[in-house]
Amino acid sequence: MIDQNATILVVDDNRINLKLVSDLLSFEGYQVYKAADGEEAQQQIESHPPDLVLLDLDLPGIDGLTLTQRIKSNPQTAHIMVVAVTAFAMKGDRQRAEAAGCDDYITKPIDTRQLPVQVAEWLRHKRPEDNLNTRTEDNH
Repeated sequence: MIDQNATILVVDDNRINLKLVSDLLSFEGYQVYKAADGEEAQQQIESHPPDLVLLDLDLPGIDGLTLTQRIKSNPQTAHIMVVAVTAFAMKGDRQRAEAAGCDDYITKPIDTRQLPVQVAEWLRHKRPEDNLNTRTEDNH
């Protein structure tokens, strides 16, 4: 079940990737915001913090790892789930993403059939209080 109130920020400097992922998630029922670089993403996060950020690591200006560190070190935004998205599948990339504070890591090309399932799972982990409410309702 899609949380119609969930907001997702998609950050990618490749306009085609940005449009593909944004359109796919919008079609799934999510409220999607877009940013083409780290500076724009940081402004979006400050103006309306999302539930989830899908963040390309290789960005001009503020790169994805630096932006993740900023998000996670700020008490106002540390709760935001950040998923690294990268075309680089080099050894050690996952560890660098995790060390920066990323909650998960996926590689490009994006699997358009699997992404909505992954997003739903990330949001489910993001909102444990929602899962508790669902379990309570199921028990009645």
